[in-house]
Amino acid sequence: MNEETFNLSIRKFLKQVGVSSQREIEQAVDRAIDEGDIDGTESFPAVMTLEVEGLNLRVEFDGEIRLE
Repeated sequence: MNEETFNLSIRKFLKQVGVSSQREIEQAVDRAIDEGDIDGTESFPAVMTLEVEGLNLRVEFDGEIRLE
């Protein structure tokens, strides 16, 4: 195994996930505010699931998205 290739690919994947996830959450919040479904002061429980086929890996991460 090439450790450098391995580490770079993990970092690239996590960066993509982080940037894309943030964009999706921001857009969902903007839509909900525009549609009057939320007022922008809420907090929302959030779950991120990581799955890697071939490694039998499935891990959930719990957190909270706070707007204020």
